[in-house]
Amino acid sequence: MSDSASSIDPQRLGGIAMLLVAGLLCLLYVYRRRTYILCWVTGWVVTALSMLLASPHFSSEKAALAAYGISQFLAIVGGLGFVLAADAYRARLRVVRNSILALVPLFMWFALAPIVLRAGAAFAPGHLLIAGTLAAAGLGHFSLLRQARMLGAVVVGTALVAIAGSHLWLVAGAATASTQTVNGHTLLDLALYLVVALGMQLMAFEDMTYELRVTNARLEAAREELSHLVTTDALTGCRNRRYFDQVIGREVQRHRRYRIPLSLVFIDVDRFKIINDTLGHEAGDRLLQRVAGFLIRNVREVDYVFRWGGDEFLILMSCREDEATRKATDLQAAFAASLETEDLPAGLGLSVGCVEVAGESDDIVALVKVADERMYTDKKR
Repeated sequence: MSDSASSIDPQRLGGIAMLLVAGLLCLLYVYRRRTYILCWVTGWVVTALSMLLASPHFSSEKAALAAYGISQFLAIVGGLGFVLAADAYRARLRVVRNSILALVPLFMWFALAPIVLRAGAAFAPGHLLIAGTLAAAGLGHFSLLRQARMLGAVVVGTALVAIAGSHLWLVAGAATASTQTVNGHTLLDLALYLVVALGMQLMAFEDMTYELRVTNARLEAAREELSHLVTTDALTGCRNRRYFDQVIGREVQRHRRYRIPLSLVFIDVDRFKIINDTLGHEAGDRLLQRVAGFLIRNVREVDYVFRWGGDEFLILMSCREDEATRKATDLQAAFAASLETEDLPAGLGLSVGCVEVAGESDDIVALVKVADERMYTDKKR
């Protein structure tokens, strides 16, 4: 049992396991099509090749030394793949050509130096650079928390930093490191890499749910904006008749339930046709905007102001008819006073008509007609 366990090559085992993880991430990329997942796949594949290349199966000593140096180089490149993944999640990935060219002399060193200077030329520099790239990748994934709170990013970042620490620990104990120690280090790293793989799967799932939440929020905002556009008069900013039809039944039921009085105030702009005929339709539109703004400013927030059509407005007030009449009269006087210094045709003002919505009344359209008739009576007077 122990002989079988000791015969297992940790490097080869790790390489095969990493290729399987890369395959799973490839399937995830087919579904998600995200650049950071492709960078993950690249990092896993290159790191797997690094482990497989470091597996002792070369008959020539020089070939084994060169393969070891190249495996160290590939491990560094694999760590850079994880660094790029963190950058690609936050923004569009841009790989600078000079950065790629900078890897050429590094490759030459790790490929040739071990042949001339033995394995030590690639051991400490390789593990230090691997530790640096993995630590940078871990911190890069930690930084994603500022953009989106994802547990997966924490798991990936923590495991990558831990792997970086294990490489530093291996360099620190290089003088006393045995083959068994190196194999144990490899198995530890393999376990931590599996944690990284789980974190990446979790991170991809959280990214998908985060995207769904953002999409739903945008759809809800668009729905509210569309609803506002549909129920709001474009010229005056008042609510329109469509919105009146939506809320009147609810308001009547609420006022009946809590025994709150409800009244309708119908308002018409006097001599509005003269404004259009003498000053033009643009002046008429400005006058309607002014009337709408005046009404909205001078009624309570609990009351509704609707543009009924043309130069007619309707106010839904939470009060008795006598109080509604008093408030409407005050609005007439205040609006007339606001026009005293304006160069406008004489007789411009507001005509009003009020009616209370009785507790048993269900025909609101009939009540609106009553308020309209009383408004015309006020206009003739």
